[in-house]
Amino acid sequence: MKIRTGFGYDVHKLEEGQDFWLGGIKVPHTKGAVGHSDADVLIHVICDALLGAANMRDIGFHFADTDPQFKGIDSKILLRDVIKLLTDKGWSIGNIDSTICLQQPKVNPHIPAMKSCLAEVMKIDEEDISIKATTTEKLGFVGTEEGVAAYAVVLIQKDQK
Repeated sequence: MKIRTGFGYDVHKLEEGQDFWLGGIKVPHTKGAVGHSDADVLIHVICDALLGAANMRDIGFHFADTDPQFKGIDSKILLRDVIKLLTDKGWSIGNIDSTICLQQPKVNPHIPAMKSCLAEVMKIDEEDISIKATTTEKLGFVGTEEGVAAYAVVLIQKDQK
C-alpha cells in the first residue's frame, strides 16, 4: 500500500453581514468570511491538503478565483469534485486532522454538525475526521476578528498493483 500526507492552509477576511460557512454548515455570527466562493475556509484547507497529498496542485489551480463559474459556489461542491479527482487516480482518504483559528464565534458547539456534513460529502466515517478549534488569544488578524484561518493535514492511501 502506498500512503501520502498532505497539508493545507487558508485564510479569509471576515466582514459584517456576510454568511459564515464553516465545515459545510452555516454558523450563526454577525460576520462571515469573504471570498470568490462561499469562503468556507475549513473545506478549502481540506481540499488543498488532499490535492497536495495526491500531487495534484491546489484548489486555486482546479477552481480559479477568476473563473465566474465558481463565483459564490458552495464549497461542498468543490470538495466533492476533489474527492472524484482523487478516487479517479485510485486514492482513498485515511484520515483528516484540522484546526480552525477563530476568536469568535465559538466553534466547538458546531463541530459535530461539521463532521457529519463533511463525512457525508466525502463518503468517509466521521471517526476519520478531526476538527479542532483555537483562538489566538486576541493576537493578530484572527485575534482582532478581522479574519479566520485554518490548517489541515491528511493521509491518503492507494493499493499498489
